Amino acid sequence: MDRRLFIVAAVIGFHVLGLWALQTGLLRRAVELVVPVAVMAELIEPPQPQVTPEPTPPKPQPAPKPVAPVQRVVKQAPMPLAIPDPTPAPEAPTGVVSAPPEPQPAVTEPVAAAPVAAPAPLAPPKVELPSSDASYLNNPQPPYPPLSKRLGEQGRVMVRVHISTDGLATRAEVQKSSGFPRLDETAVQTVLRWRYVPGKRAGVPEAMWYVVPVTFVLD
Repeated sequence: MDRRLFIVAAVIGFHVLGLWALQTGLLRRAVELVVPVAVMAELIEPPQPQVTPEPTPPKPQPAPKPVAPVQRVVKQAPMPLAIPDPTPAPEAPTGVVSAPPEPQPAVTEPVAAAPVAAPAPLAPPKVELPSSDASYLNNPQPPYPPLSKRLGEQGRVMVRVHISTDGLATRAEVQKSSGFPRLDETAVQTVLRWRYVPGKRAGVPEAMWYVVPVTFVLD
């Protein structure tokens, strides 16, 4: 109990002392002295350690450009000009002196190009027409129509016949008539039965047309 009373008495005594300090201005002066010292301590910073900067390496200097040697130009003194004497020499012949003719530029004539010989045209292949006159063919003479004999019909028939490579007549037609149908028909039938020597082109047998004349003449 004594301890508690002592603590209570101490607390009451501190409060009473504080009120008395406020009334007398002692607490205010203590605050004015303590606060500026704390503020100054915060404002003053400790000195920072000094850092020595590292030396930067020097930049390489560009190589100097070679300077061309200066050539000294020596000016030569002008040569004296010869002034012709207007008075002619006594031995010089008198007369009119003409200026020498100017040289004419040489004129070169264009050389004509040699004509290029054209290639010779190829000779056409040799053509051999069919034939019906060979003796080994044994072609008979066309028969004379009996009625044409009695009527006295005669003339020449030009028959156009197509000869194959085998020497056979495949077709026949009247190219020029004799004027008598019986004679024309007899001539066509006769040449269709004949045999022929086939036509050739460059030595090779070839089928081609051939005109055979057939003549009817009364004895």
